[in-house]
Amino acid sequence: MDQLPEYVDEFPNFCGAEEQVLKTVRQGRSQELFREAGKIDFANTRAACAIALHMHQPLIPAGGDDLSTAAIISNLQYMMEHPDIGDNHNAGAFHYCYKRIGEFIPQLISEGKNPRAMLEYSGTLFHGLRKMGLHDVFDTLKTVTCNPEFNHAVEWLGAPWGHAVAPSTPVQDFRLHVLAWQQHFAAIFGWQALERVRGFSPSEMALPNHPDVAYEFVKTLVDCGYQWVLVQEHSVEHPEDGNNPRQPHLPHRLVCTNSAGETASIIAIIKTQGSDTKLVAQMQPWYEAQSLSTLTLAGHEVPPLVTQIADGENGGVMMNEFPAKFMEVARESSWSDVPMMNASEYLEHLWSIGIKEDDLPAIQPVFQRAIWQRMKPGDGSDRLAKVIEEIKGEDHRFHMDGGSWTNDLSWVHGYENVLGPMEEISSLFNEKVIKTKIPSSDARYRNALFHLLSSQTSCYRYWGQGQWTDYGREICRRAKNVLEYDF
Repeated sequence: MDQLPEYVDEFPNFCGAEEQVLKTVRQGRSQELFREAGKIDFANTRAACAIALHMHQPLIPAGGDDLSTAAIISNLQYMMEHPDIGDNHNAGAFHYCYKRIGEFIPQLISEGKNPRAMLEYSGTLFHGLRKMGLHDVFDTLKTVTCNPEFNHAVEWLGAPWGHAVAPSTPVQDFRLHVLAWQQHFAAIFGWQALERVRGFSPSEMALPNHPDVAYEFVKTLVDCGYQWVLVQEHSVEHPEDGNNPRQPHLPHRLVCTNSAGETASIIAIIKTQGSDTKLVAQMQPWYEAQSLSTLTLAGHEVPPLVTQIADGENGGVMMNEFPAKFMEVARESSWSDVPMMNASEYLEHLWSIGIKEDDLPAIQPVFQRAIWQRMKPGDGSDRLAKVIEEIKGEDHRFHMDGGSWTNDLSWVHGYENVLGPMEEISSLFNEKVIKTKIPSSDARYRNALFHLLSSQTSCYRYWGQGQWTDYGREICRRAKNVLEYDF
């Protein structure tokens, strides 16, 4: 297939080639890509660690003094243009953080070392960096993404294009986010690079726990060719007893059944502990892995995989201490019995010794056991709604807002003034674009999709009421104008 242009007019090339995207990812899933190139002595590996770096900047209507007419720009651009506000002086450091893995990996491999890192960048960050002219980030990342000498060491994870949280994003829109990220990534790095993207990182590690939404979430990932998803250990439970995973350092099967009785499942790699960037910045997962030994899985002795993800740019520890610590651990762990590994590489080793996906223990989103104790799959959505209300009335801890690494924060309650406009835009997009079968290659479709996906960024809720909710409502207003006047 020919390389996609990265832009079509002023917008990222993130729609219109869905058939090619799905063909590519399904083709890639059937191939072994990482195991042999990684040269890990799996039989003599006692434990391993995997780290993932999450990178994101939202798009905001801040390219001008008047909110209603300001250009939509990257928050990073706003930081660079207003260094005197808050911690905006960190913009230059953030810029370097976005490309530095592309420098660290070649250096370590040239030393004869065997480093690893997983990367997850939002589509809004990709777009913002390119529009700012920060082409050095892409040039550097292409070295470790496309060059066979280095790309076994870096695994890209898919993400929702607009950094949307799955529990409170309409399921049909979440699918659009997933597909948009895949096509945008292919337009930047090429089709072969997209073939290598097998894992998915949900924004804010937010996993839907409403049975119908969780089913659609998993079905979307499977339909879009993903092999595994990263989940937070406190957002999932064992179906048989409702407890959190007993062996979180082994892969599991995330099994989600809806009220109609349909089931979808995907491999889950479990991220342990909280979201503190210090855990990754100081390479805690490797030190934890050093204290572990092999575990039994389906009759095989296998090394546990300690997995962590953190913001790759936020916080002084990540900005300043991570480089030296990453280099130190990469050097010390290389060719040892506790190496760094990426998740897809680890799974390929499991399959190579005869372990199958069905051998993995089952988990489901939290609080679902309480639901299935009162109803059966197939009883329907009306019965599900009644059961949910019954349990809410009996247990104040029970909720259907989803689980994430921010369990003290609801992505729904208190944000009705943002969610209302978001839902209105979603409904309008469905009515004016999807139902009328506007081709996804149409310029009007691309414009509407850009505003729809940008409006669903989690930042418009994460930071509380005020300027950020104003940003969210303004993008929704523009999206409404596009949908009402262009279609």
